[in-house]
Amino acid sequence: MPLHPNFNILNNDQHIEIFSAGQKIFEEGEPGEVMYFVKVGEVTIIVDGKSVCTVGPGEIFGEMALIDTKIRYANAIAKSDCQVVAINEKYFNFLVQEHPYFALNVMRVLAERLRKKTES
Repeated sequence: MPLHPNFNILNNDQHIEIFSAGQKIFEEGEPGEVMYFVKVGEVTIIVDGKSVCTVGPGEIFGEMALIDTKIRYANAIAKSDCQVVAINEKYFNFLVQEHPYFALNVMRVLAERLRKKTES
Protein backbone atom coordinates (compact mmCIF):
# COMPACT_ATOMS: atom_id res chain seq x y z
CA MET A 1 0.00 0.00 0.00
CA PRO A 2 1.88 3.11 -1.18
CA LEU A 3 1.94 6.16 1.01
CA HIS A 4 -0.13 9.18 0.07
CA PRO A 5 1.54 11.13 -2.79
CA ASN A 6 2.02 14.14 -0.51
CA PHE A 7 4.62 12.10 1.35
CA ASN A 8 6.84 11.51 -1.60
CA ILE A 9 9.14 13.93 0.24
CA LEU A 10 10.95 10.73 1.23
CA ASN A 11 11.80 10.20 -2.43
CA ASN A 12 14.02 13.28 -2.14
CA ASP A 13 15.77 12.02 0.98
CA GLN A 14 19.48 11.63 0.24
CA HIS A 15 20.21 9.40 3.26
CA ILE A 16 19.66 6.12 1.46
CA GLU A 17 20.88 2.64 2.15
CA ILE A 18 21.60 0.36 -0.78
CA PHE A 19 21.00 -3.39 -0.75
CA SER A 20 21.79 -5.93 -3.46
CA ALA A 21 19.26 -8.54 -4.58
CA GLY A 22 19.19 -11.34 -2.02
CA GLN A 23 20.78 -9.27 0.75
CA LYS A 24 19.16 -9.28 4.21
CA ILE A 25 17.92 -5.91 5.37
CA PHE A 26 16.86 -7.20 8.77
CA GLU A 27 16.32 -10.55 10.41
CA GLU A 28 13.67 -12.02 12.68
CA GLY A 29 14.75 -11.80 16.32
CA GLU A 30 16.91 -8.70 15.89
CA PRO A 31 16.03 -5.55 17.79
CA GLY A 32 14.11 -3.16 15.57
CA GLU A 33 15.01 0.52 15.74
CA VAL A 34 14.07 1.79 12.27
CA MET A 35 11.40 1.40 9.64
CA TYR A 36 12.14 1.74 5.94
CA PHE A 37 10.74 3.55 2.93
CA VAL A 38 11.46 1.95 -0.45
CA LYS A 39 12.74 4.43 -3.02
CA VAL A 40 13.86 1.93 -5.67
CA GLY A 41 13.45 -1.82 -6.00
CA GLU A 42 11.47 -4.43 -4.10
CA VAL A 43 11.75 -6.07 -0.70
CA THR A 44 10.25 -9.42 0.30
CA ILE A 45 8.93 -9.86 3.82
CA ILE A 46 9.24 -13.42 5.12
CA VAL A 47 7.53 -14.79 8.25
CA ASP A 48 8.08 -18.38 9.41
CA GLY A 49 9.89 -19.16 6.17
CA LYS A 50 6.99 -17.99 3.98
CA SER A 51 6.88 -14.91 1.81
CA VAL A 52 3.97 -12.83 3.11
CA CYS A 53 4.33 -9.79 0.86
CA THR A 54 6.57 -7.80 -1.41
CA VAL A 55 6.86 -4.04 -0.98
CA GLY A 56 8.06 -1.67 -3.66
CA PRO A 57 8.66 2.00 -4.38
CA GLY A 58 6.59 4.33 -2.23
CA GLU A 59 5.88 1.68 0.39
CA ILE A 60 7.12 1.19 3.94
CA PHE A 61 8.14 -1.87 5.91
CA GLY A 62 9.48 -2.60 9.37
CA GLU A 63 7.12 -0.02 10.86
CA MET A 64 6.42 -2.16 13.94
CA ALA A 65 9.93 -1.27 15.14
CA LEU A 66 8.81 2.29 15.83
CA ILE A 67 5.52 1.28 17.39
CA ASP A 68 6.55 -1.25 20.03
CA THR A 69 10.38 -1.27 19.95
CA LYS A 70 10.53 -5.03 20.33
CA ILE A 71 12.40 -7.60 18.29
CA ARG A 72 11.67 -8.09 14.61
CA TYR A 73 9.07 -10.75 13.85
CA ALA A 74 9.99 -11.08 10.17
CA ASN A 75 12.90 -11.15 7.76
CA ALA A 76 13.26 -8.49 5.07
CA ILE A 77 15.24 -9.52 2.00
CA ALA A 78 16.01 -7.34 -1.01
CA LYS A 79 14.13 -9.00 -3.88
CA SER A 80 15.98 -6.80 -6.33
CA ASP A 81 18.73 -4.23 -6.00
CA CYS A 82 17.09 -1.54 -3.92
CA GLN A 83 17.48 1.81 -2.26
CA VAL A 84 15.70 2.48 1.01
CA VAL A 85 15.44 5.34 3.47
CA ALA A 86 15.89 4.28 7.10
CA ILE A 87 13.52 6.15 9.41
CA ASN A 88 14.51 6.12 13.07
CA GLU A 89 12.28 7.39 15.89
CA LYS A 90 13.68 10.93 15.75
CA TYR A 91 13.11 11.20 11.99
CA PHE A 92 9.66 9.60 12.34
CA ASN A 93 8.67 12.20 14.94
CA PHE A 94 9.92 14.97 12.65
CA LEU A 95 7.87 13.59 9.75
CA VAL A 96 4.76 13.36 11.93
CA GLN A 97 5.20 16.95 13.13
CA GLU A 98 5.88 18.38 9.68
CA HIS A 99 3.39 16.16 7.82
CA PRO A 100 0.63 15.06 10.23
CA TYR A 101 -0.95 12.75 7.67
CA PHE A 102 2.26 10.72 7.62
CA ALA A 103 1.27 9.03 10.90
CA LEU A 104 -2.23 8.37 9.57
CA ASN A 105 -0.77 6.68 6.51
CA VAL A 106 1.51 4.51 8.66
CA MET A 107 -1.55 3.50 10.70
CA ARG A 108 -3.42 2.67 7.49
CA VAL A 109 -0.58 0.41 6.39
CA LEU A 110 -0.62 -1.32 9.79
CA ALA A 111 -4.40 -1.75 9.67
CA GLU A 112 -4.33 -3.15 6.13
CA ARG A 113 -1.60 -5.64 7.01
CA LEU A 114 -3.43 -6.72 10.16
CA ARG A 115 -6.64 -7.16 8.17
CA LYS A 116 -4.86 -9.34 5.59
CA LYS A 117 -3.27 -11.43 8.33
CA THR A 118 -6.56 -12.09 10.11
CA GLU A 119 -8.35 -12.91 6.86
CA SER A 120 -5.87 -15.62 5.92
